[in-house]
Order: sequence, then structure tokens, then C-alpha cells
Amino acid sequence: MSFINEKERGQIQNVSGNALQRIAEEHISPTPENYELWFVYYSRSVPEVVRIIDGIADSGQKITDYVCTEIYNRFLSDLRNEEAVRNAGEQVQNAIHNVSGMVQGVKSATSSYGNTLSDVNSRISGAKSADEIREVVKIATESTHSMIQQNQKLEEMLRQSSEVMEELKRDLEHVRREAMTDGLTGLANRKSFDAEIDRVLRDCTARKAVFTLLMLDIDYFKSFNDNFGHQVGDQVLRLVARTLKDGLKGKDFAARYGGEEFAIILPDTDLSGAVIVGNALRKAVASKDVINRSTGKVLGRITLSVGVAEYASEKTVEELVARADGALYTAKHNGRNQVAAAPAH
Repeated sequence: MSFINEKERGQIQNVSGNALQRIAEEHISPTPENYELWFVYYSRSVPEVVRIIDGIADSGQKITDYVCTEIYNRFLSDLRNEEAVRNAGEQVQNAIHNVSGMVQGVKSATSSYGNTLSDVNSRISGAKSADEIREVVKIATESTHSMIQQNQKLEEMLRQSSEVMEELKRDLEHVRREAMTDGLTGLANRKSFDAEIDRVLRDCTARKAVFTLLMLDIDYFKSFNDNFGHQVGDQVLRLVARTLKDGLKGKDFAARYGGEEFAIILPDTDLSGAVIVGNALRKAVASKDVINRSTGKVLGRITLSVGVAEYASEKTVEELVARADGALYTAKHNGRNQVAAAPAH
């Protein structure tokens, strides 16, 4: 167990006070995640967080709950997952070490037991009286009892280790899901998207199959977020995510790419098919009202701009994403709330 001295205690209290004061000044929700973010900022323990926050403040932008969530998910949630994985690894190593030690003890006891039985066999063969036989039987009985106890201890330790392993398996699966899921929308996150598009590209290349990528962006989201507040903005993001998820099927894969931008991978779907899917999703989103949950007032409707690109033997995923992004920019430039397809190579 480690203890902190008075100087360290004072430093922690100072950092904590600064974090709470900044949360109040920025009118941010005092959630555990926001407190952790500002504690990290004032302790200067993650330089990237300090750089990003200082850059936002220097540019005169308002630091909102939405901004804090984005920074937290980008820089701190992975650190927490990595720590959980490290802790789980240490527990696995401890369990293996304990069981290994017990197994060695049982092996030693088994060897000793075998020698005892061999000795007992020899002494019984040479026994000349009932007393000698009784003494030999007593030795054999005690040795057998000791061996049974050793085996029972090993069985119990193996049972406990099995329970620990099962619990760790559940914990690691939870960490894995969290590490690959966007906390706000429940869709796959950027890390999960990167892994999936690499996998799909390899698979389609091997099968000589086609696939398409859709990049989708919520039109005028910043204005919507500024006018109605970050809570409504978060509601909009969740609404879009749910609509995208409901509109896809089979092997189709949807992810939150970043901010108000989403990405969809459509395996075994060509450009014309992807345009149809993009328009269907765009219309589904546009048909839904955004309602202020506290007042019940209808705040309006949202629209999507969509860029579509079919994989065409690009050397890298980045090239495909760039073409889909280019098509998305075209959809925005042409008036938004529409689908644009990237020209084939």
C-alpha cells in the first residue's frame, strides 16, 4: 500500500479545486467523466488533453459538455480500458503463479507418496509380526490421507482460479465492447470502423467482390447544437444513430466516424445500390421530428448529406475514404439533404 505525503495531498487538493472551479465557470455538467477530464488537464498528466483544451480556449470557442465528451472519448476512455486490461493481465498471472506453485507441491507430494508405497510394500513382504504389519499400514494410511488433502487443496485452487478466469473473461469482453463502441450513440466507434474496413477490404479483394463506403454528415448540426443546447444535440446524434442502425441489415456496418459524421460500410453492394441505401437512410432521418423532451415542443427536423464511393482497387483505405469525403462535400455544396456518388476510377 502506498501513502501520499502532505505535499502531495496539497497538490491533489489544489488540482481538484481547480477542476471543480473550471467546471462551474464553463457551466458544464459535474459528471465523473468531466471531473476526470479537468483533473487530468490541471494535473498536466496527459499532454494531448492540455493541448486540445488550450487550443479551443485560445480560439475563443465555448467549451461545452459535447466538447468535453469528445475529448474524453478520444483521449481518456482508451487509457481507462488499457488500465483495465493491464489489471486483468496481472490477475491472470497471479492465478497462474498460484496454481503452478500448488501443482509443483502436488508433484512433489505424489513422488514422496510413491516412494512411501514402495517402502510399505517392501516392509509388508518382510514383516514378521502383526505389530509390524499394523505399523506399516498406519504409515500407508497417514501418507494416503496427506495425499488426499493435497489433491483437495489443488481442486479447490483450480475451482477458484476457474471462477477468476470466468470473471476476467466477462470483464475483458465488456472492456473490449466499450473500447469499440461510441459511448453516446451506441454505434461502433472510429477504432472499430478502422478495423472493420480493413477486414472488409481484405475479404472483398480475396473474393474479387465489391463494397461501398458511405460518409454521412448531419446538416447544420453546429447551429442546431448552439440554438437548442448540447443535450438536444446529443439527442439528435442518438436519433440519427438509431435510424441508421434500423435501416441497415445483414453484414452492413455503421459507425460514428467523429463529431456529427457517420460512416457505413456496405459489403457486396455496388455504387448504384449504395446510392439507393443512402437515399433511404436520408429520407428516414428527414421524416423524424426532433422533440424537446422536457417541454414536448417539436424543434424541427434534421437532414443528412451523404457521399458514396465504391471500392476501386485503391492502394489504401485512406484513398477510399477521401473519395467518399469528396462526394460528401459535393452533396453539401449542391444544397445538402442529398446523396452524391464519387466518380469511378
